[in-house]
Amino acid sequence: MIFGIIVACEIGFWVAIGAGLAARYLLKAPRLGVVLLALAPVIDLVLLIATGLHLKSGANASWEHGLAAVYIGFSVAYGHRLIAWADARFAKRFAGGSIPAPLTGWAYTRKCWGDVARTLLGVAIAAGILLGLTWWVGDATRTAELQNWFGILLIVLGIDTIWAVGYTLWPKKSTATQPAGAAQR
Repeated sequence: MIFGIIVACEIGFWVAIGAGLAARYLLKAPRLGVVLLALAPVIDLVLLIATGLHLKSGANASWEHGLAAVYIGFSVAYGHRLIAWADARFAKRFAGGSIPAPLTGWAYTRKCWGDVARTLLGVAIAAGILLGLTWWVGDATRTAELQNWFGILLIVLGIDTIWAVGYTLWPKKSTATQPAGAAQR
């Protein structure tokens, strides 16, 4: 049941974003667009409430309940960036906007460390939800499955950190090639 709610919330998240951007750019209704985009965090709240009520009603925690906590944590941490990414592409397609050039060098390295901070925020939120659900249910045997997610969260944070360290040591090079005969410095 919870897995179906997670899938519905993920679909709802993207439907809210798509509808919000369509309202903004196609219908020329920016206020309606903002209202629809604001539904994305409401969808996370629905998932959190559904997960908590399901566990409180006597269900044993499963990997799906942990996945819901992780989904919410990362949706909160990265949601704004996802919306900005989609907005830039919608603006390019329907309003003559432009997509920012890909970052390289130290600018990309700074972005990677910003992602580490976002991932840390997502991990902290997910861990807080996992702990909160465990506390709220009040039965360690029924919520034992949730404890497995703490290791997964640390692995995700570790991978993101290794990625940032890698680009700190070896900054991303530009993919643009110099014209033939250009002087090299």
